[in-house]
Amino acid sequence: MGEKNSIYNSYTTESAFHSNGHPREYKKPQLVKAYTNDEFLNSGDARVIRILAEYLEVESRLKHFEIKDTVVFYGSARVLSQVEAEEKLQEVRGRVALANGPSEELLQELQEAERGLKFSRYYEDARSLAYQLAKWSKDLKEDRRFIVCSGGGPGIMEAANRGAAEAGAPTIGMNISLPFEQAPNPYISENLSFEFHYFFIRKFWFVYLAKALVVFPGGFGTFDELFELLTLRQTLKVTKPLHVIIYGKEFWQQVVNFDKLVEWGVISSKDLELFHIVDEVGEAFITLRNHFEREFVGKAKYWHW
Repeated sequence: MGEKNSIYNSYTTESAFHSNGHPREYKKPQLVKAYTNDEFLNSGDARVIRILAEYLEVESRLKHFEIKDTVVFYGSARVLSQVEAEEKLQEVRGRVALANGPSEELLQELQEAERGLKFSRYYEDARSLAYQLAKWSKDLKEDRRFIVCSGGGPGIMEAANRGAAEAGAPTIGMNISLPFEQAPNPYISENLSFEFHYFFIRKFWFVYLAKALVVFPGGFGTFDELFELLTLRQTLKVTKPLHVIIYGKEFWQQVVNFDKLVEWGVISSKDLELFHIVDEVGEAFITLRNHFEREFVGKAKYWHW
């Protein structure tokens, strides 16, 4: 049965009678229903209940708001908006100008701020693409709208939610508790901000309703999400017509050489058809709109897997 649950260490199972046969003083038991016992629900033995709760509560809320189709944005949490990046660079340049021989650390900070301004292009592109998709989707029938969804945090996630919100459309944030705090960004729609503990349940909800994914430059988390999704499609665990756009040729062609994976024989040339690399908002929007209209708009079938 495994290890005992430590929450019961202070519990006793004394008989109602002493060993001499005399009754003990009656103590009215504290009657606590299992589903209201927070100590138990937060214990290791109740992990499966918490996992199911992260599935069922999200399902219940999305069903209430009749959300059946999403377009998911992945990307770095570290990308700043252009305004923020410009302000950051200006502030660092000011300190460099005042320094009597700037330190190596300050020069490194300047280099990072300059890179941050260049990188901010992806924030603005994600924001613009989400805006265009949300605005177009608003004109569709209510039962076939494509809702912008992100991981709920800063950076590209914020940009996606922001663009959709600026279009006046609902937008989803699927946040996760981390050792370093990741607060939900302020652009997520009220009642569509979710907080997960389990990464795998969060990943499930990213994919389950998704009809397209747009993957912007990012780090370990973005790579994890992208390559797991490509694996699910490659192995036919996901068979619905799910379009994957990888955004930003300069970044992706430097950090991943997909052609070399084919050359080394670890993937097939056919696998390169699982995604589409683009570099412009207009191209991404037209590609996604055509995909949605071809596969989903005006059709009754709802694909999940």
